[in-house]
Amino acid sequence: MPDWLQVILLGLIEGITEFLPISSTGHLLLAEQWLGKRSEHFTVFIQSGAVLAVLAVFKERLLELATEWKQPKTSDYLVKMGVSFVITAIGGLSLKAAGWELTDNATPIAWALLVGGVLFIVIERQQALKETKPSTEVISLPQITWTVAVAFGMAQLVAMVFPGASRSGTTILIGISLGMMRREAVEYSFLLGVPTLLSAGAYQLASAIKDNPTAVHEEAPMLVLGTVVSAVTAFAAVKWLLTYLQRNNFMAFGWYRIVLGSVILIYLAKGG
Repeated sequence: MPDWLQVILLGLIEGITEFLPISSTGHLLLAEQWLGKRSEHFTVFIQSGAVLAVLAVFKERLLELATEWKQPKTSDYLVKMGVSFVITAIGGLSLKAAGWELTDNATPIAWALLVGGVLFIVIERQQALKETKPSTEVISLPQITWTVAVAFGMAQLVAMVFPGASRSGTTILIGISLGMMRREAVEYSFLLGVPTLLSAGAYQLASAIKDNPTAVHEEAPMLVLGTVVSAVTAFAAVKWLLTYLQRNNFMAFGWYRIVLGSVILIYLAKGG
């Protein structure tokens, strides 16, 4: 398969799965089993492209945060998002310093998909007892508690350690569990992903340049291609998800994760 086609396919997978609660990293690592292995910094860096989708879709909210940051409610929101990010950043750097590396083993990825899917089913069924239809509309800036801020930071670390758990999936799950409306949890998760994914991509790229600048220079066109493809695809995926959640919940994503995780485990058990 031509290198450019492999990169386009991986960019499409990244863009579709980054903000859907089904794990972009898990899907990318699984796809590489068939499409061919890419460097870790490639996998992490093209996630940065998906951030552009968030900037475009949530431009009104971002403008509000930028222009009204002195307002008490806005500054409180930003401070707590900063705490969520710092928890993830410190935890991630500590793991890197301890020698942690991203696994490409399909078994833990499959289990993470499966367990996350079950949790989505359980939590959404509990939500169904409390509401008659999905509550997703959020106009004013939501109030974020310190519990939510800390929990989101920790949830991102869980997703980092367990590919397949899904960064958006773990944060949305914890948000709903702590009483947030779906749209509130989705918005906070996606906005938190902006500094998280950008810093992760910059860190991985800087590390790769330091270790092997020639290889990164040669790979630069493919990095750009993958990032652009992921950005365009992620924009469409985020817009679709927000529309979907106006009338639906996350049950379908839970079942998808359960099916995919089960299929992978069965495949591996048969010697695949």
